[in-house]
Amino acid sequence: MKDAETEILEIVELANGEIALRRPDSESDPLVSIRFSEESLHFLGEIRPLVAKAMIEAGIQAVQELRESAWDGLDIDEDEDELEEALKQELEQLANTRPATKSVLH
Repeated sequence: MKDAETEILEIVELANGEIALRRPDSESDPLVSIRFSEESLHFLGEIRPLVAKAMIEAGIQAVQELRESAWDGLDIDEDEDELEEALKQELEQLANTRPATKSVLH
């Protein structure tokens, strides 16, 4: 597998209308895909690809931040289980510290 920091990925619209993150020239399943409901499609209109791109970028940034904080002080080669546990704890902490918000769109 390539180094995650240098790997080239692309955001594309699939034949079924989903927006996907995938490796270029790959026939395998996308790494991530986003499907908007009919209601969302009506609301978003032409900005749908921009919203999907922002969602994917936010997910990538969150993964990078979680990895950085979980890796602090760990020797990755020596203790993979410890890294996995640290990542799990970071995800749980993130889930518990970010309040769920509701927004009503008109």
